[in-house]
Amino acid sequence: MRNSNSFTHLTLKERRIILAGITNGSTKTAIAQTIGKNKSTVGKEIKLRRKLTHKCKMPLECNNYRKCVFGRQCIPDCPNYSPFRCSRRDRSPGACNGCSCWSHCRFDKYQYIPEDAHLDYRSLLVDSRQGVNLTVQQAKVMAAIIAPLLKQGHSPYQIVTSHPELGISEKTLYNYIEQDVFHEVAGITVMDLRRQVSRKLPKKKAAGYKKRADRKYLAGRTYKDYLAFLSDHPDAFVVQMDTVYNDETNGPFIQTFKFVKSGLLFAVYHTEKTSFSMLKGVNLLETILGGTLFRKYVQVLLTDRGSEFSAADAMENGSDGTRRTRVYYCDPMQSGQKGTLENKHIELRYILPKGTDLKALGLTGQDALNLALSHVDSAPEESLGGRSPLELTEFLYPDLYEKLCAFGIRLIPKDQVVLKPYLLKSK
Repeated sequence: MRNSNSFTHLTLKERRIILAGITNGSTKTAIAQTIGKNKSTVGKEIKLRRKLTHKCKMPLECNNYRKCVFGRQCIPDCPNYSPFRCSRRDRSPGACNGCSCWSHCRFDKYQYIPEDAHLDYRSLLVDSRQGVNLTVQQAKVMAAIIAPLLKQGHSPYQIVTSHPELGISEKTLYNYIEQDVFHEVAGITVMDLRRQVSRKLPKKKAAGYKKRADRKYLAGRTYKDYLAFLSDHPDAFVVQMDTVYNDETNGPFIQTFKFVKSGLLFAVYHTEKTSFSMLKGVNLLETILGGTLFRKYVQVLLTDRGSEFSAADAMENGSDGTRRTRVYYCDPMQSGQKGTLENKHIELRYILPKGTDLKALGLTGQDALNLALSHVDSAPEESLGGRSPLELTEFLYPDLYEKLCAFGIRLIPKDQVVLKPYLLKSK
């Protein structure tokens, strides 16, 4: 390569050439000539960026370990201790890639991985550009101007506008104060900023204050996993699950279940919105249907990532420990992935409007909820050919229909269906 390349950063392509040279057993000099770099540049690159991929299990790397007469209890004072030296690993090229002794070598092994090396170097470049570009004396001079003005109630914008000699922007001044640059020299802290509390934190900084939620239950249960399961089991019975409520503090909370194939909506009344209460809702549905029918009609539960649905293992497994269903979760902010249930919620909201006191409206228990469900599920739908979800369920899945009717869901004559809030008040 050209000599003009000597003063430029190593590229990923050049690092891959370095790897090829190491693998072939080339010297650092030969590798450097190939990419147009100095020998010392290649040597430092390999030494700094190579990674220990196998650690020697012996306390010390000793040449005499095969003939050791002391039980390989290695100590530096051992009379037979002879430090292991490997010219390929320790001198040139400086890593173990391509070594013919790799498979049976028991000592420390180092590999050079160009992709990792390039990523480490790019991260180093970013980090080296972060920080405060000030000397202590410069900070003292700036603080002498800034401190009295902050005490007078001036904002950083007003300070940098009135004093262009500071040579910094408003954002830079905010950053300096937040990083305590002037704390030691003038006692300036973020508490001296008049609007610090209302300022929005940068994304990187805000991430440090965000409580990390435990998302282990999502493993193997994402929407992508759901689609893969349906691809292998296209005839599976899917039930979509969600929660409907108006008052997050006092409830009530309605756990909804949409039987996708029949379009039927079922729901359970709750006084609290917790993972335990939602688990009880799933258990109640199994009790209503019985174990056999539950496994037949609730083969898959698709829900959102609300914390109330985080008890995935408990929902999937019955009281005897065997699997009764499969739980999958939609992607974040993608309610449309269970859009048929969201559309059914619109019909339920005709009776239970948003913003109303549901208890005052008459939703005081499961019986009132069953009445609302009966009317919603008795309304004919164009997508079902003019039939209602209950009619279709009775026709296609009579065993499911009978269980729901026994629980309190009933078919309402079409002309008597009421989809208005006064339904519950007139019950």
